[in-house]
Amino acid sequence: MTKEIQSEVNIGVVGHVDHGKTTLTSKLTNKWTDRHSEEIKQGISIKLGYADANFYKCPKCVGYQAYSTKEKCPLCGTDTEFVKRVSFVDAPGHETLMAVMLSGATLLNGAIVVVAANEDCPQPRTVEHILALKMHGITNLVVAQNKIDLVSKDKAIENYEKLRTFLDEIGYSNTPIIPTSAHFDTNIDALVYALITKIPTPVLDDTKPLRMQIVRSFDVNKPGTDIDKLIGGVLGGAVLSGTLSVGDKVWLYPGINKPIEIIIKSLNSDGVNFKTVRSGGLIAIGTDLDPFYCFSDRMVGQLICGDNNKPEVSSKLVLEYNKIDRLIEPNQTPLKLGEKIVVIIGSAAYLATIIKTKDKELVLVLDKDGVYYKGETIAISRNVNSRWRLSGYGKIK
Repeated sequence: MTKEIQSEVNIGVVGHVDHGKTTLTSKLTNKWTDRHSEEIKQGISIKLGYADANFYKCPKCVGYQAYSTKEKCPLCGTDTEFVKRVSFVDAPGHETLMAVMLSGATLLNGAIVVVAANEDCPQPRTVEHILALKMHGITNLVVAQNKIDLVSKDKAIENYEKLRTFLDEIGYSNTPIIPTSAHFDTNIDALVYALITKIPTPVLDDTKPLRMQIVRSFDVNKPGTDIDKLIGGVLGGAVLSGTLSVGDKVWLYPGINKPIEIIIKSLNSDGVNFKTVRSGGLIAIGTDLDPFYCFSDRMVGQLICGDNNKPEVSSKLVLEYNKIDRLIEPNQTPLKLGEKIVVIIGSAAYLATIIKTKDKELVLVLDKDGVYYKGETIAISRNVNSRWRLSGYGKIK
């Protein structure tokens, strides 16, 4: 019965490469989010992974041990009570995939930051991911100090203290740190309790105009399917505001060469069909789009909206720029005319060239038309030592 409830909240799973994000997500959801063939082959996340989970509470047990992802209490065997359904977004940790992580940050209501106890703290991607979350205004974090089975008690405490100091310095003093070992299911109950208490369900307003960001797209037709049995392309993402119903006609921006109107054929989450969805967890949308345009994530970065909420479309942007005080390469030179940068608008990445700088104002030309709303905050990365590094953020003027 609980499976037929739409997820209430999107929780990111972020952190440095190989710190155990995907393994930890699998313990919370019973699903392995690395499904792409290259992900399985290389052993790292390349695309945004996603999975839903139900959280339960035992009516007999007390404290954090009462919480789990099981319908029967792991401790006493009592039938548990449903508390909340959430969607997890597993972001890549490799530095070359930073744009993928940033594109998913726009969907999140909170995040688990996974930090390995057997490595020095903080690692570069840990810093960048937390800065990216902070830039997007995400204040509700839980830190999983993972892999404690690989270190001594003294080393785990030393790592914890470094992590605590870093969080205090970066503005997350109230963020709890939960020691975990994903391989041995250690403290999963404490982690679930922290997620329930520290990442509340956002207050939703269904009367706001429809806005949805697309982070995945698929052709779900099997090879050899008869033409008369083909179904339209599938778009995956999250409704950020408003509602979406089967049969609705909505706009897709920037579309295919130009904005296009599409029809919603189905709404599905974790194998369950819905007639109407609202802001909350991740949703797969069946459409009347030619599946050719949707296979292999071709539609990532697209925006869905209604007639009354159409975005701006332009290849030229004027930004109010703010540099992020960072712990990696703190002595960066100022942005300069002609410099190539990468900007993330919504869930879309664009290569841009700076054509004007004045005080905090930047004027950019994108490599293709960008889709945005005035006042929207976007991430800016620059090339430092042949690596794209998060540099700052801009508010579109």
